[in-house]
Amino acid sequence: MAKDYCSFQLITGDGVFNVKGLENFTRTTNLAQRRLSYAVVAIIGPQSSGKSTLLNQLFRTDFRMMDAKQGRGQTTQGIWIGKGIGIEPFTIAMDVEGSDSSERGQDGTTFEKRSALFALAIADIVIINMWCQDIGRREAASIPLLKTVFEAMTRLFGARKTTLLFVLRDQTPTPLERLKHILRRDIDQIWAAAAKPKAQTLGDFFNVEIIALPNYEFEKGKFNEQVALLRQRFIHSISPGGLAGDRKDVLPASGFSFRAEQIWKTIKENKDLDLPALEVMVATFRCEQIAKEKLSRLKLDETWLAMSKALKSGPVSEFGKKLSNILENYLSQYDMEAMGYEERIRKDKRQQLETEALQVVYPAYVAMLQHLRSIALNSFTTKLEKTVEERRGVGFEAFVDSCGQSSMLQFEKGCEDATIKKRVDGWVAAEVNVRERLRLEIEKLKSDKKAEYKAEKKKIKKEKIMKGLTTSAGAMAGVTVGMAMMFVSDPFTATATGMGASAATIQLIDFARDVRHGSNVAKDSCHEHRS
Repeated sequence: MAKDYCSFQLITGDGVFNVKGLENFTRTTNLAQRRLSYAVVAIIGPQSSGKSTLLNQLFRTDFRMMDAKQGRGQTTQGIWIGKGIGIEPFTIAMDVEGSDSSERGQDGTTFEKRSALFALAIADIVIINMWCQDIGRREAASIPLLKTVFEAMTRLFGARKTTLLFVLRDQTPTPLERLKHILRRDIDQIWAAAAKPKAQTLGDFFNVEIIALPNYEFEKGKFNEQVALLRQRFIHSISPGGLAGDRKDVLPASGFSFRAEQIWKTIKENKDLDLPALEVMVATFRCEQIAKEKLSRLKLDETWLAMSKALKSGPVSEFGKKLSNILENYLSQYDMEAMGYEERIRKDKRQQLETEALQVVYPAYVAMLQHLRSIALNSFTTKLEKTVEERRGVGFEAFVDSCGQSSMLQFEKGCEDATIKKRVDGWVAAEVNVRERLRLEIEKLKSDKKAEYKAEKKKIKKEKIMKGLTTSAGAMAGVTVGMAMMFVSDPFTATATGMGASAATIQLIDFARDVRHGSNVAKDSCHEHRS
């Protein structure tokens, strides 16, 4: 059972705050997981008035109680806390050292004020344990404490709507309603006399409730019955209508440890306790802490690590969807855990988390774009070679342009699949740069292929022209030789032309030789060109 109580000394009698003890309490009880579903109940009052006994009865804690047989004396030193058992919401019970202690003497006033202020600043419900016989007595032990409580409250600069539950111990024959009337009158007078920064009513700061309990020693049965009924009021205490149903500015349970430490530090240094400013500090600290933890978890996420590894060898299918899911998961976790802290701070730290998370995954996005560029470029090269083989002739250049457009569309489609929901300017610029690089590469290949195709067409046309010239030259040479033979065989023709047979033959044969020489030159030229 001791493990369930988890009670420990939070602040020593010398005012030392037990940081490690509170961290262990928070971890052991899973307090941080409660978010806003928790309550803090503190009890203050005179020494040896049965505060620890009442808390143990109400919350089934194990705070050390005074042994009446040993005489009255200081039992609780400093401030102790424990977890309430069998109560929802999660309830932290806080047992505060009694006031007016003979052991403390005159030096006890400082710690009394500090502990009362700490209880008011940290608790949703403050039980003020008073002797019934002290009602109406100005110098009774509880009245100076009440003055301390109200004077301290004016230094908070922010009404938390704390519930003050006055428990009158050892009820006398005086009717309870009469006791309530007297106590409320005294409360109003003390509040009116307290210095306040502006006109504020007691109701702005507190809900006040008053109950009475019979004597623990002499009417134990009735005492236990009344306490059992009171215990029921602490169940669902933060629900509307509950004891702390009107509380304001509640911070998530994950910030309780840091908040408690900072409140005590401020009080101990005798500084004015500006709770709103303190809550900003707590919110900043906790939201930064949550964001840092989520970023660390993202970096070690198994799905993310597997994607990063796969990208080293090729593209990842559904890259954008998978990466978006990973990012949204950790951002949603942040939203859940930071819920309840000041909205402005929560949003600022979320934006920082988002920016840093995008920086972590950005290189993977760039690598994915490069894979998409390579795929589109290889696809275009393949299509281009196929076009050269199959699309010679009219429309070749238009078909090359069409292949380029197709490959660019392929890249665009890949980018759509790789795009994540959360992007910043740098991501858009990266996509634009890769797209432009791909476009220039495709344009260069298109230009080279078109120039190559034009050169080939020109070559083919020249070959056809040269082939025609060769054929014509051969025919002319044949005619010339034929004429020469005619002159040789027909002296009359030679005589008619005015040339002797031998002179005509020689001239024609020379002419035929010249024509033949030209034909050979053309053939050699064509042969060299083909080679």
